[in-house]
Amino acid sequence: MDTLYIIGFVGALFVGVVLGLIGGGGSILTVPILVYLMGFNPIIATAYSLFIVGSSSLVGTFQKHRKKLVDFKTGLIFSFPSFIAVYLTRRYLVPNLPDTFFHVNDFTLTKEVAIMLFFAIIMLLSSISMIRKKKEIEGPHKNNPYYITFIQGLVIGTITGLIGAGGGFLYVPALVLWANLPMKKAVGTSLVIITLNSLIGFTGDIQNIDVDWRFLLSFSGLTIIGIIIGGYASKHVSNEGLKRGFGIFTLIMACYIMYMELT
Repeated sequence: MDTLYIIGFVGALFVGVVLGLIGGGGSILTVPILVYLMGFNPIIATAYSLFIVGSSSLVGTFQKHRKKLVDFKTGLIFSFPSFIAVYLTRRYLVPNLPDTFFHVNDFTLTKEVAIMLFFAIIMLLSSISMIRKKKEIEGPHKNNPYYITFIQGLVIGTITGLIGAGGGFLYVPALVLWANLPMKKAVGTSLVIITLNSLIGFTGDIQNIDVDWRFLLSFSGLTIIGIIIGGYASKHVSNEGLKRGFGIFTLIMACYIMYMELT
C-alpha cells in the first residue's frame, strides 16, 4: 500500500471529523481524496462519496437526535423531492452524459473533467458562503409554499447527484431561511436529508458500476469513527471560527482541482 493510499485513509477519518463538527462539507473532501490520492475515476469517486457521506451522516443524525437537534418532519419534507432528483441523476443522467463535450486545441472537455470542474465551482461557492460572516436573522420567517420547496429540492438534488455530495452546505441555509429552524437544529436536520439523498442516490449507481465493497466499507468505517469524534469535539470548538477556517481550506482545494483539471 503506497503512501498516498495511506494518507487517503487518514483523510477518511478527517472527513468524518468535519461532518461531526459542522454538519456538512464531507463530500467536499471525500471526492478529491478518492480521485487525487487514491486514483479513482471521478464517476466512481462521486458514487462512493454518496455512500460514505450518507452512512456517516446516518450516525451523525442519531447523535444530533439525542441532543434534540433534529426536526424529522421538516427533514422528510425537504428530502422527498431531493432524493428523487438524486436517484434519477445517478441512475440516468450521469451514465448518459457524453464522453466528450468538446475539443479546443489541446484541451478536451471529457465527462470526467466536466464533473470535477463543476464540483470545483460548487466548492468555490460553498467556500465563499462559509468564509463570509453571516448576520443572524431575527424575527419570524414566512415559510415558502410547498411547491417552491419541491422545486428547490429538485434543483439541489440534481446538483448533489452530479457531484456526489450530500448538499449540507445548501440545505442548512434553506432550513434556516425557509423552514424557520434555529441554526443548530438546521445542521442536525440537514443530516437527515443528506442521509436519504446520499444513500438513495447511491442505489442508482449500484446498477451502473461494480462496487468494491471491501474498500468502501473500510473507508466508511473510518469516516464514521471520525464523525463520532467530531460530534463530541463540537462542544469545545468555535463553530463560526471552524467554518471560516474550513471555508478557506475549501477555497484552496477548489483552486487546486481547477488547476489539476485545466493543465
